[in-house]
Amino acid sequence: MLFNKAQDCQIDFDVLDKISKKWPAEWVFFSEEKSTSSIAKYNNLSTPEPDKLSWRYLKCIIKNKSCLKRIINIANMYFKLGYWLFHFKVFTSIIIPKPNKKSYNSSKLFKPIVLLNTIGKLIEKVIGDKLQFYSILNNFIHPSQLSSLKQRLISDASIALTHFIHSGWVNHTTTSTLAFNITQSFLLLNYWVLLLIFRKAGFDPKVRQFFSNYLVGRKTWYF
Repeated sequence: MLFNKAQDCQIDFDVLDKISKKWPAEWVFFSEEKSTSSIAKYNNLSTPEPDKLSWRYLKCIIKNKSCLKRIINIANMYFKLGYWLFHFKVFTSIIIPKPNKKSYNSSKLFKPIVLLNTIGKLIEKVIGDKLQFYSILNNFIHPSQLSSLKQRLISDASIALTHFIHSGWVNHTTTSTLAFNITQSFLLLNYWVLLLIFRKAGFDPKVRQFFSNYLVGRKTWYF
């Protein structure tokens, strides 16, 4: 499985010595507001997940404050125990053909989609937003890193680049750019290094303990 293919690679941990350690920040548990805003972004017509719970039904369920509170309590308990349920570690990968192709005689003409259990996907979305918030708050993420970050979208980069180019024209200079796409780099990241990076970033020990369990014991079913 691609998710674990970098685990046996030899790693030079000394590269982390160049990263200054940030001041530790306490992990704030999940809230009703954040959970509600996260689920609102999902499309009601999305492909049903393996647990057959659609986003449309989940949005109806959390309108009941008691149900929403139970989901939040479950999510918070995972961090208190440092544990991620195996039910959420199982992926379903479906290979589908790319549309409007003349023939399908090459693997490049197909693409995989990964289906996750809905509740787990919601919790992971909230976790991702919180990790990003803490990382940006303590200036751990490099200011030049763009895309998939709040207030650092590709459109923001385009506007800034356009400004630099026009400023160069005024000063009769040429603007050069260098960009790296690190979208797929996570698949090649050794997770024990990731835990050390969390420590450097100043994340609460509860976060590191949770991810030490979250990152192991995963399975993928292919259809």
